[in-house]
Amino acid sequence: MAAISCLDFLGFQEALKKMRDVDDKIIYSLNALPTESFKGQVNSESTCRDLYAKLQQSHSSRQDNIRSCITLSANTLKNLGERRKAQPDDIETDSKFKAEQRKLRVLQSELNVEDIIKERTYKAFNERCRSYFHAGQ
Repeated sequence: MAAISCLDFLGFQEALKKMRDVDDKIIYSLNALPTESFKGQVNSESTCRDLYAKLQQSHSSRQDNIRSCITLSANTLKNLGERRKAQPDDIETDSKFKAEQRKLRVLQSELNVEDIIKERTYKAFNERCRSYFHAGQ
């Protein structure tokens, strides 16, 4: 997946939401696996392997995008902090500084959200795919 823009914060959040679709629909994807009576009709190992690769790529891409935006926001905050120090009476710079601080906190919390989503997704994945596929093989 391509890098998403950090400059439009609402656009960033919307893109992140779309990127999380694979996690949101994990149960539907896993329901494609056959029950015991239909085991021979679908290659469950291949289905699980493909889904695992898709999950890995999605998680990595999202985490890279979030970290990239955190770095950009931290640098912006540093620059605004220096301008704020040089011009303590500049209300506009102070306002931008505080807005960027809030943005950075939200971005950092997105990493925690990612951990929770990943944990939930892999739990569901492992419950359904453990008989067919083991990660790292």
